[in-house]
This record gives sequence, C-alpha cells and structure tokens, in this order.
Amino acid sequence: MLVQNWQNWVEVMQTATLSRGKEMDVVSRWLIITRAAVFTMTLTSGLIGGLLAASAGTFSWTPFLAALVGLVVAHAANNMINDYFDLTGGVDTTEYYRAQYAPHPILAGLISKAGLRNAIFVANAIDAGIAVYLASVRGWPVLAFAGLGLFISVFYVAPPIRLKHIGLGEAGVFLVWGPLMIGGTYYCAAGTLPLWVFPACLPYAFLVTTVLIGKHLDKFEQDQAKGIHTLPVLLGYQPAIQLNQALMIGFYVIILALVVTQVLGAWTLLVVFSLPRLVTVLKIYAAPKPTAPPANFPVWPLWYVAAAFYLNKLSGALFILGLVLNLVLPNRLPF
Repeated sequence: MLVQNWQNWVEVMQTATLSRGKEMDVVSRWLIITRAAVFTMTLTSGLIGGLLAASAGTFSWTPFLAALVGLVVAHAANNMINDYFDLTGGVDTTEYYRAQYAPHPILAGLISKAGLRNAIFVANAIDAGIAVYLASVRGWPVLAFAGLGLFISVFYVAPPIRLKHIGLGEAGVFLVWGPLMIGGTYYCAAGTLPLWVFPACLPYAFLVTTVLIGKHLDKFEQDQAKGIHTLPVLLGYQPAIQLNQALMIGFYVIILALVVTQVLGAWTLLVVFSLPRLVTVLKIYAAPKPTAPPANFPVWPLWYVAAAFYLNKLSGALFILGLVLNLVLPNRLPF
C-alpha cells in the first residue's frame, strides 16, 4: 500500500492529477486540492532568497525555515482561493480549462465548498501565526511583505478587484514570486534588505511570470469569451506569445548582467546548461498549438504553460545550484 501511495504522490506532483482507476488516498487528494505540483516555483523563490542572504554573510536558519514553510502554505491557500472564487464567480465550470487538465476540487467532488473555505481559513491562520513569529524576531516589515502578498493572493480572483480580470494578474505574480518571496525571505533570513537584492529577484520573477502568461495563452479564447481581460487578451494572442519568448530570453540576459556587474557570482552562469531547453520551448511557442494532445501528454488542453513550466524547472534548479556554488566556492569574473 505504501509503495502504491508513493507512486500516486509522485504522479500527482508530476501531472497535477491521478490516473483513472487508481484509488485516491488522502495525501494525493490534498496534493490535488492544493495544486502542489507547482509548489516548486515557490520553493525556488524562497531558496533564492535564503541563498542570497547566506552569500551576504548574515543568515539565521530558524526564521529562514519558518519563512519557507509560510510561503508554501501561502501558495496552497492561494490556489484554493483561486478555485473557490472562480467557481463561485461562475468562471470555473466543467467545460472550462481548469476542470479539464486536472480535477477541480469542488467540481470533481474532492471536497465540498464549505470544506474548501475551511481549508483556506486554516492555511491563512497558519500563515498568520508564522507571520507573527517572524515579526517578533525581524520587526514590522515582515507584516508588510505578508500583507501585500495576501492582498494580491485574495484579490487576484476575489471581487471587487479581480486582478486577473483587469490585466494585472501577471504583474501580481511577478511581484509575489520576485520581490515579495525572494526579498521577503532574504529579509527574514538576514534581518536586512539591501537594494542589490531587488535586481537579483528579477530573473526568476520573469520565469514564473512566463508560466502564468502561458496558462492564459492556453485559455485565451475561453477567457476572451467570458470577458476575463488577462494580459494576453489585452495584448492579443501573437504579441503575448512574443512577450513570453522575450521574458524567457530575459532570464538569461539579466543573470549575465548581474554576474558582469558582480551582483551575483560567476557560478550562476550554470543556467547556460538550460539553453537547449530554452531553444526547444521557443520553438514550441513559435509553432501553432496542436489540435490534439501528443501521446501521453498529461495536462491537455494546456500546452504553452506546460512548456514554460518545463523550462522553469530546469532553469530554476540550475540557478539554485549556481547560488549554492557561489556560496561554497566564491568566484567572480575577473573584471
């Protein structure tokens, strides 16, 4: 049973769903409800912030780990908030993309509407406790980071603002997974936040934003029909494709600039080993979306978001590895 459950958990983390015919265990159900398959992006942002703090020579393990746990719990809450308000707001239906590529927690019967609402409350209560602890050891700026993150998380889909509906969802994600997560974790780990950290937040913030833009490209026609003005809907389909390609390339350009200006150590250039994957993803974006899913493609009808996430995972991992090596084997370009 344990082996089967472990296989289920791995499958859910890789595909955000569980194959038909497999028995749904409790852990798999909650991994699906919280959309844990995308938590790697949050862990990467938190680790970047912690490693940057460690490289500056001021680092405390307990606040760092508390911040990292808080970020993952906040991401889980954010995903559940999105599903709750998109359902109650009439966006999520059985015909909408959200219920096609993976089970919708409520529409698929994994949890009741009241149960999801209670889970959101519990997750935010946990984060409130973590924020109070971190504020007690690091001061009021922790509450500013947490409060702004919560605001964007809730009003990304909740009325009356609905950032996603007015073309500001992508900007919100850029701020959350960049300056708020990376900068906030740095502050929690170090107790200070020098200005150089903010440009260091930019590369990975670009990569996470490409994932959301890719998702909105996949839902372009449905969002347009529903009057949901995501950035691709506002810009147009082809300009949004080109924007995402530019952001992917921008990840590498900014890292190179940060290394040249000695904001980051030379080991960060290990991201070049993901360039072949970048080329593959750019080609996917340059070609029309297939009319049918390729064989064994698990998250159809999503396409562009899967490609962006494919790049994100490798490039983010290499970025982390470079930061680790910068820490243990400091090395900067000789100019």
